[in-house]
Amino acid sequence: MAKRVMIMGCGRVGGTLAQMLAARGDQVTVLDLNADNFRRLRSNPKIAAIVADGTSVEDLRSAGIQRMDVFVAVTSTDTINALAAQTAQITFGVPSVVCRINDPVRQEIYEQLGLRTVTITQLTANMILDAMDR
Repeated sequence: MAKRVMIMGCGRVGGTLAQMLAARGDQVTVLDLNADNFRRLRSNPKIAAIVADGTSVEDLRSAGIQRMDVFVAVTSTDTINALAAQTAQITFGVPSVVCRINDPVRQEIYEQLGLRTVTITQLTANMILDAMDR
């Protein structure tokens, strides 16, 4: 079943994720403060690109967060991702919220606060260990 997904951040991770989700049939809304970042997105009717601040309640509401099944925060800044994820989860009650955290120490803190996090640092280290053991 297709999901409605909002992604905050259209860098390499956000842009790639948006393309992957749209390819599998999900409806994707991508938010970024810098319109130039949307050049990463190929034209696709399943992707809406909106210049907006994902930490702003007003911007999130205007972008339609209240209709989303999933919210993903993948900017390069841990604190911004955590703030946006908490807003999506607590203020808007988005059922599934995931945020990218670069610092493994912060990841533990944010998870204790109830956020579902992904730490690129930890994933990369695990992949290197797996490659070493082959």
